[in-house]
Amino acid sequence: MATERMLEFIAKYTAELEELWETVDAGLVETLVGNLNPILWDRDKANVAASDPEELATVKKNFVEAKLWVTGSDADEAIDAVCEMMKGDRTKSRVVFYYLLCKKLGKSL
Repeated sequence: MATERMLEFIAKYTAELEELWETVDAGLVETLVGNLNPILWDRDKANVAASDPEELATVKKNFVEAKLWVTGSDADEAIDAVCEMMKGDRTKSRVVFYYLLCKKLGKSL
């Protein structure tokens, strides 16, 4: 059962996604918020530092490869595409970033 704060996170990230994506898969947003809940409370961890190559390598290794089972150039291209989609957003939310990776790669959790 989602807590009140988790519901707030879900609403927040759904609204952000509605600005970037045609339709939003509420189930995927809820899953990501549930999985990432412990880090969403820490502002630095809740965002992806897309300008930091080490951060993007960590996203690739720990999320794209480990959770979505996508490797190599397919993983790199998806990360690059999401960075491009979110280039106007200084604080790239990890939930939104991971959601867009899932959609770009045709994967779910």
